[in-house]
Amino acid sequence: MLTRLAISTHEEVYRVEDRESGLRGFIALHSTRLGPAAGGLRMRAYEGDDAALEDVLNLSRGMSYKNTAAGLPLGGGKAVIIGDPAHDKTPALLQAMGRAINMLQGRYWTAEDMGMSPEDMAEIARETRFVAGLSKGAHASGDPSPVTARGVFDAMQAGAMQLWGTADLTGRAVAVQGLGHVGWHLCVLLHQAGAQLCVADMDPARVAGTVKEFGALAVGAQDIHAADADIFAPCAIGGVLNIRSIPELRARMVCGAANNQLATPEDAERLCARDILYLPDYVANGGGIINVAAEILQIAERDSWVADRLATMQANIAHILLRAGAEDVSPAVIADRMVEDRLLPQAV
Repeated sequence: MLTRLAISTHEEVYRVEDRESGLRGFIALHSTRLGPAAGGLRMRAYEGDDAALEDVLNLSRGMSYKNTAAGLPLGGGKAVIIGDPAHDKTPALLQAMGRAINMLQGRYWTAEDMGMSPEDMAEIARETRFVAGLSKGAHASGDPSPVTARGVFDAMQAGAMQLWGTADLTGRAVAVQGLGHVGWHLCVLLHQAGAQLCVADMDPARVAGTVKEFGALAVGAQDIHAADADIFAPCAIGGVLNIRSIPELRARMVCGAANNQLATPEDAERLCARDILYLPDYVANGGGIINVAAEILQIAERDSWVADRLATMQANIAHILLRAGAEDVSPAVIADRMVEDRLLPQAV
């Protein structure tokens, strides 16, 4: 079921296969230096194994940075299943993935990500206890999406304070790319705050629902990054900030829930050169893993614990922005430096 791959950048990487259920995917443990690797399970109709492997490697590395930035005693990991969640997902397939995760004996904890739900986590939990994001149980954390959205919203407020001297988002135009669980909840918070929304998603029904609910302006999925907005919020797939898209941005700030928004590290400097404030994604979108961590760590007073860490996360973002301004560098440079000081072994 598990075939170990030799990947020098990661501690452990496995190909996962189960012919009976049709399961094909990967599990990647980037780092366990600070604790067991934790990160969600994603299911997508990848173009092939190479694309899925590249995604799981990038996402698991991002989880190491995200968990470290959030101050959690967890390492970084990720799992992906190759397939269309709308058509290929079955209880047998999920249970097979649960057995694969169980074989790692707690070195990796999974949770909900793209294409997954708390109900899917319950199926996986039939075969392993190393799963979070459950809807029932003593420490169940449920859907992490609302908490992820809250963290992104708080990060936007910190960025607004830096740019405009006020955290008030009333009247600010925000272009939201992706209206899945997190994108939708972010739209709720932005609408309540008085922001003006323009939105895009590959699913026309999601767009229509958001337009109706919030009076949002619908924009084509290929054009949302270039919308006339104060803030661009990528909440879909990664790599949307790249050498082609960055020159077309009209927003003053980029802050969203998508993982790995930068196609390359150099894209942070491209944003900085255009005087666009980029809030590093793995810092801004850390609310979800904080929510999940309360379940993994079996925190009794989870609501106050999560709230405290969200407040710390917002303060951390403000500190990153302050240092970046003082050194005249991208916030991504400061965030990476802070994380790597904790994450990487120190020379003796």
